[in-house]
Amino acid sequence: MSIRGIYTSVNDIRKRVFAEVAKLSYNYKDGDLSEMEMIPYRIIPGEESKYRESVFLERAIVKERMRLAMGLSLRSAAEHAPVSTGAEECVKPEKYYQPPLINIIKFACNKCPDNVVTVSNQCQACLAHPCHEVCPRDAIKFDHGKSVIDQEKCIKCGRCIEVCPYNAIIRVERPCAKACGVKAIKSDDLGRAEIDYDKCVSCGMCLANCPFGAIADKAQIFQVIQAIKSDTPVYAAIAPAIVGQFGPDLTLDKMRYAFRALGFTDAVEVAIGADLCTLQEADDFIKEVPEKLPFMGTSCCPAWSVMAKKEFPEQAKCISMALTPMVLTGRLLKQQHPDCKVAFIGPCAAKKLEASRKSVRSDVDFVLTFEEVMGMFEAKGVNFAEFETHNTMHGGSGDGRAFAISGGVANAVANVIKERYPDRDVKVEKAEGLDNCKKMLALAKAGKYDGYLLEGMACPGGCIGGAGTVMPIAKSKAAILQNQKQSSKAHSYESTYEEWLEELAERD
Repeated sequence: MSIRGIYTSVNDIRKRVFAEVAKLSYNYKDGDLSEMEMIPYRIIPGEESKYRESVFLERAIVKERMRLAMGLSLRSAAEHAPVSTGAEECVKPEKYYQPPLINIIKFACNKCPDNVVTVSNQCQACLAHPCHEVCPRDAIKFDHGKSVIDQEKCIKCGRCIEVCPYNAIIRVERPCAKACGVKAIKSDDLGRAEIDYDKCVSCGMCLANCPFGAIADKAQIFQVIQAIKSDTPVYAAIAPAIVGQFGPDLTLDKMRYAFRALGFTDAVEVAIGADLCTLQEADDFIKEVPEKLPFMGTSCCPAWSVMAKKEFPEQAKCISMALTPMVLTGRLLKQQHPDCKVAFIGPCAAKKLEASRKSVRSDVDFVLTFEEVMGMFEAKGVNFAEFETHNTMHGGSGDGRAFAISGGVANAVANVIKERYPDRDVKVEKAEGLDNCKKMLALAKAGKYDGYLLEGMACPGGCIGGAGTVMPIAKSKAAILQNQKQSSKAHSYESTYEEWLEELAERD
């Protein structure tokens, strides 16, 4: 069971923080950031706490969320300073993230039990006690006939869970650790969650699944708005997963109006970059598999590719070197407008780190998630229902738009291969979620997937399950499939970037 797709108080606080940071940036002038000190009192008003045991703790957490939303470093409870300390660094539009990207606000952490088997109050003190009979370590005793587990003896094998006729024995896992597919979450000396950054690939699944809102990533909301307010044109490059993320009133044919209302010069679909990525990966697969490589993995998901290279270094060369749709779209925009800035708008936390690489910085200047952009729309009071619908965007193919869902990338590449190389049979395997991606790569390492095209997606459902998404995964998938059907061109080999550049030039 997951809380993904349910709008909770955690989501509400995040949105309000993003909206306040956006307002601060839109209103910023003359070096004055003193308004930062008042924001926690607007988000958490009054004298009584609403979410936690103390209103002071609630505001302290909001302050650190604000700092992270502005791209600043996290502070511990031991550090005493105004929330605006060091905030002048945010005024620079060219400011990049300083690692780490994903952060745990330690005094917001609930110190959740980490993989503990325990007996709930549903125990009926039954006569059979099958839990005791199957326990290999004699870890189950009785108190007034009810089962009690000795945690020092328990080896968490789960046999008692399986045989309890009342489902009274449960396994309690820390939600962030359970969601982490690379096992990067551990406990510190005080029992609070801690990230092993040597393992972390910044997928953001921990922050999306923490029910206490103790985990957050850094953002560039303030910097993007400062760039928008400058004389430099700033283009929004919109990921295919955006469909439906902002509700039914913001359809794709209103998207350009909506982003112009935020101050962007214009908005373009990253689906065109997905088409170019598809063509390159199809050519690479034909040239390299199986003559040079036993299999080829897709390149577009940065968390998947980083995990593959970290945990399967011998197979690292099998991950495609094709540029990702984000980078290809940014590169095309800057070919047309050399002096512009490009902000990628997407579902993914890991894209933030991808954009900060030296090899990518010249193509993509900023990355914002849908959730962060929702805060910007809130700050500007944008009403989607007011926009006309005739101003359609030139998009990529249906296959390019389907990059957002699990299986979409591999299907797009396979369609190109079938068209261009009809005699070549292409076998495909896909995995979503880093746990499943690791299993797939382990089998590939063992030779099971020789000759295959492997698609890896770090998030459940694909990009539509990214840490920065707003809409439930199933609903988002349905919207993507509908948008795919509405594309004028079905496959990537039918879409040409020359047409896209021509249209972009006509907008100027």
